[in-house]
Amino acid sequence: MAVELSKLEKFVELALEEDVREGDHTALSTIDAAALGEAKLLVKDVGILAGVSVAQEIFRVIDPKLNVHILLKDGSPIEPGQVAFYVQGPIHSILKAERLVLNVMQRMSGIATRTKQYTEQLKGTKAQVLDTRKTTPLLRFLEKEAVHIGGGANHRFGLYDMILIKDNHVDYAGGITNALEKAQAYRLDNKLDIQIEIEVRNFAELKEVLKHTYVDRVMFDNFTVAEVKEAVELVDGKLVTEASGGITLETIRDYALTGVDFISVGALTHSVKSLDLSLKAKII
Repeated sequence: MAVELSKLEKFVELALEEDVREGDHTALSTIDAAALGEAKLLVKDVGILAGVSVAQEIFRVIDPKLNVHILLKDGSPIEPGQVAFYVQGPIHSILKAERLVLNVMQRMSGIATRTKQYTEQLKGTKAQVLDTRKTTPLLRFLEKEAVHIGGGANHRFGLYDMILIKDNHVDYAGGITNALEKAQAYRLDNKLDIQIEIEVRNFAELKEVLKHTYVDRVMFDNFTVAEVKEAVELVDGKLVTEASGGITLETIRDYALTGVDFISVGALTHSVKSLDLSLKAKII
């Protein structure tokens, strides 16, 4: 699992503070504290399963006495009626974990499913689909893991691990050259081992970018398929190339066939339908 355990543990702590606080009064009032039980994660939708490893860690953090028996791994194709895993142990702990596990897995599975649909369109090309920062605040680490499970690639995680100069940066900095020269000086002065990528809106900006040999990547923003093809030919392997802006499941293959290296799609994470999963209990 690529998710950092320390980050996940903090996330679980905050989620329980939001949901449980001093106690689950429903479970406390209706079920004996010593009662043991079992529950199964039941699939009720078609898609790609994601969040199994995360769920296993959530159960562990909530109660180490919970035992998870996994039947389906992350990335498995799923259909209604399948069981992803069983969890056994104290019933109070199972119920405490239930909503958090479902919320995470349903969201992650929806993202993995959407990502898989996009990656299927890229077969036979060199292009990879990228996620963006259009994620749910504080859930980015899980949503980007779901993209990875679905076969996509992760772009920068945040503002701290890449210099990505977009249109607003260019305009505020006074143009392409000013922005790039300042970024390169900043990278050198601070001895940063991070890439510089810049977004271009037209061919004039692209030609200006190509004068600066220290740039790592260039993003073609809202270019047509024909324009991306021409831009890739103009770059001629000097930079890593990326297409972005309104690219859909219906158009992504046409963009991939231009020879571009990456295609970023915000829709992988910002407007996804969660998959229908449920945790069904039985008494041991």
